[in-house]
Amino acid sequence: MTLIRRVNNNYPVSQNWLNDFFGSVENLNNYRNRANIPAVNIAENEDNFQIEFAAPGLTKSDFSINLDNDVLTVKSEKELSNDESKANYTRKEFSFSSFQRSFTLPETADGEGIKAEYKDGILNIEIPKKEEAKVKPAREIAIA
Repeated sequence: MTLIRRVNNNYPVSQNWLNDFFGSVENLNNYRNRANIPAVNIAENEDNFQIEFAAPGLTKSDFSINLDNDVLTVKSEKELSNDESKANYTRKEFSFSSFQRSFTLPETADGEGIKAEYKDGILNIEIPKKEEAKVKPAREIAIA
C-alpha cells in the first residue's frame, strides 16, 4: 500500500493535476499576453535592416510607426463591434486587440530613410544603413 500525503484533504501533494492540465496561472497569463503580439523577423544585409511583422487581419490604417531618439515603436489598435438585432433579442459583441513593440536602432541605421509597407498580412519595415556603415568593395592600392 502507498501512502500519499494530502493538502486540505482534497488533492494529493504529489499530483497537482490542475497545474499539469492547465499550466500555472502565470503561464496562462503570459500566453494570453503573447497571443496579441505578432511574430517578428529581423534581418540585416549589406544595405539595410528588415523588420517583418506577421499581422494578418489588420489594415495599414491599424498601424502607427514612430521613431523617437533611435527607438522605433510599432503600435496597432483594432476595435470591432458586432450588433445583431432580431425580433426577440439583441446581441452585441465587442473585440479589441492591440500591441506595441519597440526596437532600439543601432548607430549604423539611417532613421531618416525608413520605409514601411503592409501587404498580404505582413508589415515590412526597411531601415537603410548610413553610407559610412555600408560594406565597401575590396580595392587594390597601388604602391608608389
